[in-house]
Amino acid sequence: MPYDLRVTEATAAAIPAALPKYTEAIRQRGRTALIVIFVVVAVAGVLGAAWIAWRGSDGDAAGSTLSIGYALIPLPLLWLVYWWLDRYEPEPRRYKFAAFVWGGVIAVTIALTLELSIQEIWDLSDKQMASFIAPVVEEPAKCLFLILTFTRARRVIDGYLDGLIYAGIVGIGFAFVENIGYYASSYLGSPDIQVAGAEGATATFVVRGLFSPFAHPLFTSAFGIAVGLAAARRSKTMKVLICTLGLIVSAGLHGLWNGSLSYGGGVGFVLAYLALGVVLVALAVLAIIVRTRQVRILERSLSYVAQRGWIHPAEIPYLSRFGYRKAARRYAKSHGGKVAAQVVKRYQGLATEMAFLHDGLMSGRQIPRGVERTYALLDAMYELRPMLRFPPALQSTVRHS
Repeated sequence: MPYDLRVTEATAAAIPAALPKYTEAIRQRGRTALIVIFVVVAVAGVLGAAWIAWRGSDGDAAGSTLSIGYALIPLPLLWLVYWWLDRYEPEPRRYKFAAFVWGGVIAVTIALTLELSIQEIWDLSDKQMASFIAPVVEEPAKCLFLILTFTRARRVIDGYLDGLIYAGIVGIGFAFVENIGYYASSYLGSPDIQVAGAEGATATFVVRGLFSPFAHPLFTSAFGIAVGLAAARRSKTMKVLICTLGLIVSAGLHGLWNGSLSYGGGVGFVLAYLALGVVLVALAVLAIIVRTRQVRILERSLSYVAQRGWIHPAEIPYLSRFGYRKAARRYAKSHGGKVAAQVVKRYQGLATEMAFLHDGLMSGRQIPRGVERTYALLDAMYELRPMLRFPPALQSTVRHS
């Protein structure tokens, strides 16, 4: 008989009027306090960004508005890229929010404080500061988020795609606030800048917002990949060496970019731009390969899980492939309403997290409380089973089940 998870009249009553709140069985201590702190920091960051725009444009309302508006334009595209990378094994939203806030508020504050202090002590020129000091100050300030996250919650960054995602989001936050300052300064003008006002801000936006929106995410990605690689190593010495190398590469890429603008002239800038473009393309190819590999890992792990009897093989397509996952949610909504679709979506998320966790354990990786977390996720899945409404089994799964 074909496997069918469709809800009958006897089980239809199990679907509640509202989806029950999900509470993780294994929670980190101090999570609520950290969330509150980052919300407060985020609010302070919004006020700070507005102040930077106002101060940078010398109190000109039009300049402040234009600076913030130009800084906002690339954000949807940048977020879309990292959302796409994060679709199969979504990272906790609170960590992604914290990454953006860290980059835009804390990292900017650390870097700006150090840069102003260094410039005052050594009386360095703007070119020297941008080419040699900024890279070795700003990259550690951004990368510190990944170090603290990895130290506090190793399960959050367990591969180089996770590191790449968090590093990119930190870079987006940093560039967003930094760009506000640059656009405001360009609007105000200076003796070195031939144009000012809206034309000056627009010219800077073309360079930073259109031609190099991925610059800061690209720089920090080297360290993000390093942290992901370090997560799979048992030796603490190797972890430190890999992360150190990643930080050096991040600072090196940043220095190459800034140095080409300060000392390279037109030819140097074009060469550096092309070189970093090649690095960006290589990074994009790597990310696509890793994301594609996630599909195979998910299907393989779900197959092992089905062999253990934890799920039925007929569920696998509706838990792994995006097209079938979406079709399952549509089916649930049309046959059971909005809550039924929410049940399917949560079940899919729990199953995905459980499958990747199970694969890591089967691969021999050291995962904190991995077995306990796997069973906790399974328990949460089983609680949803009476409310679950899946489409009929696909013929291919029927033949192989």
